[in-house]
Parts: sequence; structure tokens; C-alpha cells
Amino acid sequence: MHFWVLWIWLAICALQDLRQRQIANSLTLGVALLAGLYLLWTGSTWLGASAAQGGWALLLALLFTLPGYAMGRMGAGDVKLMAALGLLCDPEHLLGAFIGAGLCSLVWLLIAPRLWFQQKQGLDPQAGGTGRRLSKKYPFAPFVLAGMVLTVSVIH
Repeated sequence: MHFWVLWIWLAICALQDLRQRQIANSLTLGVALLAGLYLLWTGSTWLGASAAQGGWALLLALLFTLPGYAMGRMGAGDVKLMAALGLLCDPEHLLGAFIGAGLCSLVWLLIAPRLWFQQKQGLDPQAGGTGRRLSKKYPFAPFVLAGMVLTVSVIH
């Protein structure tokens, strides 16, 4: 049951990241706040790990994502998404999701251009008539979702 809620949240984040190239703070910071409150209330993460493991997972999430953000490779939403995920799970699931996301994105970058000749079409449209251009960065949240599904499939 807990994994289904986690996957639904990641799927919503992935859809928003695909469509808008950003993830709303209500989805990332809101869930991080709820995960932190749950952690303080129960003494364990959403997936049942100890509070110490949740803290380590949060630290790992920040250590892995903040350098990418500083170099312009990741967006702030990606950093907040992984931080919230760290508060929800343990280091093992976080590392699995991160590694799985990296592998899935590598496969996508290698295979997608061969399968989909017009891949770039539609990646650069105007954002809803606001005059604001969408980010040219690939969305990371769909790969995090895939990485978490793979991780849970392998671990459980």
C-alpha cells in the first residue's frame, strides 16, 4: 500500500515534469513537509525505515543532487523531489531510485533518437501562451519513477 502511494506521487510529479519541465513546490516541498511530520510523529519513514535512515537518505539525496543543480544539469524541482524521496524511504531505496533513474535516462538517450526520428519536435513549444519558453533540460522525474519501480521490483 505504501509503495502505491509513493508511485502515484512520483507519477504525478513525472507527468508535471514532462508537461511543464518543472515540478510544483506543493508536490515536492508539501510532500517533504508531510514526510518530515510523519517521521517525527512515528519515528520511522513512510516505507518503515528508522528516522536515522531517513536522515541519511535525505543527506544522500542532497549530496547527489546539489552538485548537479550547481552545474546547471538539474533543476531545483529535481533536488526537492529527491530530498522528499529521501525523507520517505531509506538509503537503499533512494540509491536504487537514483541509480535506476540514471540507467533509464542513459537508455533513453541512446535508444530514443533511433526509434523516434522527430524527438525534438514538441520539446520546445511556447509554455501555454505565457511567452515563457520551456526548459531544454530533459525531465528527471519520469526516470526517478522508473528507477523506484525497478528498485522495489528487485528488492522485494
